[in-house]
Amino acid sequence: MIHGERIRFRRLDSEDLPLFVAWLNEPQVRRGISMFLPLSQDEETSWYESMLQRPVEERPFSIDIPEGDGWRLIGSTSFFDFDRRNRSAEFGLLIGDKSVWNQGYGTEATLLMLQHGFDTLNLHRILLRVFETNPSARRVYEKAGFRHEGTLREAEFAEGRYIDIHLMSILESEWAARRPGA
Repeated sequence: MIHGERIRFRRLDSEDLPLFVAWLNEPQVRRGISMFLPLSQDEETSWYESMLQRPVEERPFSIDIPEGDGWRLIGSTSFFDFDRRNRSAEFGLLIGDKSVWNQGYGTEATLLMLQHGFDTLNLHRILLRVFETNPSARRVYEKAGFRHEGTLREAEFAEGRYIDIHLMSILESEWAARRPGA
């Protein structure tokens, strides 16, 4: 497991899937990601089984927060589309539990993943895509040190209109400069 101040990352388990199905069938949650249709438990199970065939560094982490004597699942995060030659990967984050939105868990998860990506996986560049309709996510990524690289204009059709997708990235040197004592 990977521990932060208020969260931990662990590997996704099959027992987590029903909660993800519930989250991903919630229109407000789906609005921030590239899913536009509801999904079934069978589809999520099929995705899970295919995910287990990927290299270990591409498998998502569950994000847990302490609750009572145990832990509560609130979302997931991962790196994907690795470019090993150039040491880069794309970052994804989902806080599916709406009851914990706007409490800083997204920022903490992003920072913990950047530490993992640069210090453990030896990445040089981490990139992400964020919808123009998700300004709170963009603020999270900016706080973590991501910089705007460009815009894919009207690249996503969502809720009856085309929206822009912003490309953001952070480099290993920028991450190193942000560390305490740097």
